Amino acid sequence: MGTGLGRDHEILRAHLIRHALPASCRLYGPQLTLRAAFFGGREPRYHGSLAIAVDRRTAAPMASLQSRYVRRVPDMTERLPVELPKAYRLLNHGPTVLVGSAHGRRRNVMAAAWSMPLDFSPPKVAVVIDRNTLTRELVEGSGEFSLNVPARAIARETLAVGSVSGHDTDKFASGTGVQAFEASRIGAPLIGGCLAWLECRVIPEPHNQDRYDLFLGEVVAAWADPRAFRDGRWQFEPGVPRSLHYIAGGNFFETGAAFEVKS
Repeated sequence: MGTGLGRDHEILRAHLIRHALPASCRLYGPQLTLRAAFFGGREPRYHGSLAIAVDRRTAAPMASLQSRYVRRVPDMTERLPVELPKAYRLLNHGPTVLVGSAHGRRRNVMAAAWSMPLDFSPPKVAVVIDRNTLTRELVEGSGEFSLNVPARAIARETLAVGSVSGHDTDKFASGTGVQAFEASRIGAPLIGGCLAWLECRVIPEPHNQDRYDLFLGEVVAAWADPRAFRDGRWQFEPGVPRSLHYIAGGNFFETGAAFEVKS
């Protein structure tokens, strides 16, 4: 069939096409077996795979979607890639973000209320990372970080990771409830329960970093939950998870209703 799948995967794929799938659908392969990310020897927490759109009638990949990657986060939420020139839109409404970092055998996550997009192509972002945090140490060591846009469902977890220091506790093992999974282009973890994920490489700006704690990053991959972000924009319809905006003292807003102003 020319898909690069092994024989066992081909057999399973053919069975699913024949018995379980609608006329056109996505098959999660070639890694139909679990693909696990290990952090520090812990058990795997996510499944990831390449999505192949298959026409049931021919069992052939549909050309329009052959190169599309689809991943699933720990809560099995689907995430789809976002075109890099539109990645800035994931942050344009000013959400609170979770900053993922890793270097050597250490990793961390912190909450950040101050982040923003800077450019379209290549997409760039800015985030304030205090010099006293473990995240700062790991980002400076690795030159990478992730920005994750949490949904209201993990507001408690977002507050928790913003209230303790990674120097004192492993935030992934201390009961904060946050779950990490593997990024596609960087070593820093991505965070489950979010609506968008940006994988970033640091653009060295020593003056800004030292004087203002301001880090710039180039976005090298971006993903979004298609329930909330599709066709290049946020679409917060009724019943759809919404992003968070931290105010102070444990108080948040969630993103409100959209409206259009016609010229």
